[in-house]
Amino acid sequence: MLRIIAPLALALAASAVQAANFTPPQGCQLQVTVQNRGCSVVQYYTCKADPAGDQRSAVFGKDGLQHLSRIDAETRWVESSDPNTGLADYLVERSKDHASFRTLLETGQDDFDFWTESNTGERLRHVGQDILTGEKVEIDGEPLEVTRFQLRTYGADGALLIERTGQQFISRKMGRFYGGIERQSDWTGQRQETNDSPVTFAFPGEAGFGDTEPKFDCDQLLTQLLHERA
Repeated sequence: MLRIIAPLALALAASAVQAANFTPPQGCQLQVTVQNRGCSVVQYYTCKADPAGDQRSAVFGKDGLQHLSRIDAETRWVESSDPNTGLADYLVERSKDHASFRTLLETGQDDFDFWTESNTGERLRHVGQDILTGEKVEIDGEPLEVTRFQLRTYGADGALLIERTGQQFISRKMGRFYGGIERQSDWTGQRQETNDSPVTFAFPGEAGFGDTEPKFDCDQLLTQLLHERA
């Protein structure tokens, strides 16, 4: 898998730098570009070689490509990677209770309990739930629904490593989750709150489609960084 992911990451980064515009790999098609709070912009695309229903994403920050991922039709985390470190994680098929987008839509709640394994051999257990709140919103013309979630990530030894809670958005039409306001704490005691809510959606032919330069909250992040260095 690394022999596939590494060239893919390099190709995506190169295409973005050359034209400041995202070009998906050969055999893939860009569906939508989403500008988020928190100084990130995400390219969502599909590839003919993937199973039906799979979607891929490439996340760009102020310094370029940050993250690659692929989900399936149930929004399961099939694979994800950091092109800067080479670290990659893959879904372990034999898990107790995989995430199910269909269950969430049909019942309003989806509980999950699944494992991932990294290319370094680290195994992590992810336990939590997604709940539809019943609240519906429209962002840049796109109808979305609000969710609440909680997620606990454990090491192979059972130790709690990361706890996340917050609010996200889903799109029934596009069959996926989008970020929101999240609170996170880890085993070191570090706590943080982030807001990755979508702000704009750009489809083919629209302004901003394929743009890899994030537009929202980047000045705020720079001010924070300068303050920390002072």
